[in-house]
Amino acid sequence: MSSEVLRVGVLQIEPVNVRLSAETIAQTEGAKEIEIRPRVGGIVLKRHYHEGMAVKAGEPMYLIDPAPFRKVLAEVQAEFLEQSIQAKKAKTEKERQEKLVAENFVSQRSYDNAVADLMIAEAALHALKARVQQAELDLSYATVRAPIDGIAGRSQISEGTLVAANSSVLTTMAQISPIWVRFSFSDNELVRFNGRLNEGNVEEVILILPDGTEYSVSGAINFAASEIDPLIGTQQLRATFDNPDRRLLPGQFVRVRVISGETDDVFLLPQVAVMTSDLGRYVYVVDNNNVTTTRQITVGEWVGKDWIILEGLQAGDRVVVNNLIRLSSGMTVNPELLDASEVLSSGRK
Repeated sequence: MSSEVLRVGVLQIEPVNVRLSAETIAQTEGAKEIEIRPRVGGIVLKRHYHEGMAVKAGEPMYLIDPAPFRKVLAEVQAEFLEQSIQAKKAKTEKERQEKLVAENFVSQRSYDNAVADLMIAEAALHALKARVQQAELDLSYATVRAPIDGIAGRSQISEGTLVAANSSVLTTMAQISPIWVRFSFSDNELVRFNGRLNEGNVEEVILILPDGTEYSVSGAINFAASEIDPLIGTQQLRATFDNPDRRLLPGQFVRVRVISGETDDVFLLPQVAVMTSDLGRYVYVVDNNNVTTTRQITVGEWVGKDWIILEGLQAGDRVVVNNLIRLSSGMTVNPELLDASEVLSSGRK
């Protein structure tokens, strides 16, 4: 009594074009991450924003006691008014002396003195005008405003705290739309792209969230190091992504898939068809006599649910894609040719 020949599904492979890609771990960061510092010193009277909430550029965040700055402004404005009167008097005297010297009623020296007095008065007036502008600025700086659109951090000070100009940190802000994603590739990973990556040769950057789903918006390279870091042997890269719904937050660990160009004369196989042993990865191939043999292969990246096969196969090979557990090398099988479009999940061009 003869045993039944095992029925297996096979895929007759042909070379295809696939997009070159590589994946790596990445981390998000704010496009702008800044510290909010006061431009003037004083007592903080009030915090206007809610910690961790979105803040628009120009919105008030803190109020520093404005009373001292209002006092300084009033004093300087009074000095400016007084000097304006002095300058006006000096101008009138200069014009009077000009008429008198023309009629030889006063000496030239008297006229020259009047001109000098006017110039001194006007110079003092300009200096006071600058002081008025500075006092107005200082008063406006008593209201600390958001410099960018972003997410406000935890407040570093409480109301009633005395802060120093330009040194005390009030809080931090991060601009998260767009958001940046920082990552790197090693020398070996860059070989498949024929060298380093840059803004010109990267077609698309796909972000893969921690739950395995792809982010809905593709990104673009906005920084590519011009050299390999000699300490860790990698090229540092950064991509930017629109983040209108603020789904991405700074500090998240994600994955990115970089796509750069195409390659031909490679093969695609379902992941289930690729076996692994101590010697590496292999597949079962059915020859013209319907006998199975093992074939060592070299794989590249995944494309969807398929492996890119770089070496080990030839066009026309029939590769077994099911009943693999029951197979062994040298076994005669009953092959059933499957439609490639039904087996391969993606990647064919």
